[in-house]
Amino acid sequence: MKILLVCSKVFYNKLNYFKKELEKLGHEVFMPNCHDAPETEAKFRGTSAHAAWKAGMIKHSEEVIKNMDAVLVLNYDKNGQKNYIGGATFLEIYDAFRLGKKIFFINDLPEGMLKDELIAFNPIVINGDLKLIK
Repeated sequence: MKILLVCSKVFYNKLNYFKKELEKLGHEVFMPNCHDAPETEAKFRGTSAHAAWKAGMIKHSEEVIKNMDAVLVLNYDKNGQKNYIGGATFLEIYDAFRLGKKIFFINDLPEGMLKDELIAFNPIVINGDLKLIK
């Protein structure tokens, strides 16, 4: 399968591990926007160019997802929020749903106002077991 890893920037330190492990299982793995330069957004924050940059990244993610079989959401605890997903990650999950791609969560779905929508996307929670990605 062709799999895009999606997550909050604070989890980028986990990307290489998942890429390596998924490739061992025979998958082709793609990294999220700016994974190799997570500080990129900070250069735009607070400027008039930030919204345009962010919009471009969201559109780029949709184009990438079109060519995937699935997304794997790396949702870990962040700042006291269990199994956190942020706004951009939610949009990537939504794009995967709209485009008919499989959606895998590494951990349980987070509680909160978007849980009903996440459930509606019919994700597969793998609880860390990468062999469940098929």
